[in-house]
Amino acid sequence: MTKAITATHFNLPGQKSKYTGKVRDVYNINNDYLVMIVSDRISAFDVVLPKGIPFKGQVLNQIASKFLDATADIVPNWKIASPDPMVTVGHFAKPYKVEMVIRGYLTGHAWREYRDGKRMLCGIPLPESMVENQKFEKPIITPTTKADEGHDLDISRKEILDSGLVSEADYNLLEKYTYALFDRGTRMAAEKGLILVDTKYEFGKKDGKIYLIDEIHTPDSSRYFYAEGYDARLSKGEPQKQLSKEFVRQWLIKNNFQGLEGQVVPEMPDSFVQEVSERYIELYENITGEDFKKSDNKNILERIEKNITGFIQSI
Repeated sequence: MTKAITATHFNLPGQKSKYTGKVRDVYNINNDYLVMIVSDRISAFDVVLPKGIPFKGQVLNQIASKFLDATADIVPNWKIASPDPMVTVGHFAKPYKVEMVIRGYLTGHAWREYRDGKRMLCGIPLPESMVENQKFEKPIITPTTKADEGHDLDISRKEILDSGLVSEADYNLLEKYTYALFDRGTRMAAEKGLILVDTKYEFGKKDGKIYLIDEIHTPDSSRYFYAEGYDARLSKGEPQKQLSKEFVRQWLIKNNFQGLEGQVVPEMPDSFVQEVSERYIELYENITGEDFKKSDNKNILERIEKNITGFIQSI
């Protein structure tokens, strides 16, 4: 099987620190720039799974890079350049401690909460008699806390403002940007025969200016349905055909894992790892309308370090 990159241990020019997230390794360069390496790690239920997924990092980085470029007129974003298929270099901005989750449809976590009887999500009342995967009358924003470790938690607008996590003026802007980005992503997905179901955005601040940071509209941060057949499947109560990480979550649930205390992460067979890789590539090709070009997998770490170092020395 093709090699997957699950860790990096670089010492880059001007490096002050390194942060290892669930999927990304982020290097701080002189408190001016961030180097984000999108690894092939995969997480679900806020747990990093034991095996990496070949080409997943390249898929995520290149999709995010395209959408950052395509939405730069809506909100400034952190990207400066992508010097390697798995790397983005951008501005160092202090992140807000909330993630802006926006949902156009009742699915995933929202559906599981609804199915269990809850009719309020992040302070937003939900209508009665909805069914799984049904479209909301208009998209709803359901923020979460941004946890350094463990699970992100649902939080309401009022709780965010009362706790001082974000000022009211800034939060109003975050909401405005979130709706506008989701609208742009929805339109771009529709052009490719897809439905952007839900997604999350992260924002940061630098020199008093709000930036869109991290990834955008990737299969890790977003859920997509195929538009063709959506209505028929909904009317029959059938699962939607989708391109997202939800099928990984469903596989884990079937194997008795939802990230709960005492549960053991099941071992993913190589055949399933390969299937996941192919699904990520499928989403790339569907959402971008372009063929995916696999990067050279020989000496990947050496290639990444060389490309990053060369770019840092040029700025």
